[in-house]
Amino acid sequence: MGLSVTLPASGHDSRATALPIAFERLFRTEYGRVVGIANRILNDTAEAEDVAQEVFFSFYRTHAADASYASAWLHAAAAHSALNALRARARRDRREAADAVAPDAADPADPAARVVAAETRDEVRAVLARLPERSAALLALRYSGLSYAEIAAALDVRASSVGTLLRRAEEAFRRELA
Repeated sequence: MGLSVTLPASGHDSRATALPIAFERLFRTEYGRVVGIANRILNDTAEAEDVAQEVFFSFYRTHAADASYASAWLHAAAAHSALNALRARARRDRREAADAVAPDAADPADPAARVVAAETRDEVRAVLARLPERSAALLALRYSGLSYAEIAAALDVRASSVGTLLRRAEEAFRRELA
């Protein structure tokens, strides 16, 4: 994580030096979580890091690094961007008609378990790609370890609604899976 964030100094603008420090602090604090959320959806660390880079760049261009909503925005953007990348990958795979099996963490001594694990992950990703974006984002954020409060902030919903929304998203997931 050797990223150095700098802006050219322009006149007497205090943001020219303060913003990069705040952004670097935000980056160091949130990068792992943003990559983790994207990786949970994509199962591809390099692609997840690309998504994280795009998310941080987009945030940097349009928001103040010390904004109170920064973490929530980054988490939601990571989920949405990863889902978009997943959908793009599915379209690309359909176009190319290539059956690529993702590497998996199953026991390498048991090839059958590896195949089943890869097929299961692929099926979960395909179902997530077919769900409405908010449902897919809810599930991705929850299974990335975010609390109900963090999910609520990321998706701009009431914290008291997250449980119900998650239950509905899980039901939609099960219906889509069947």
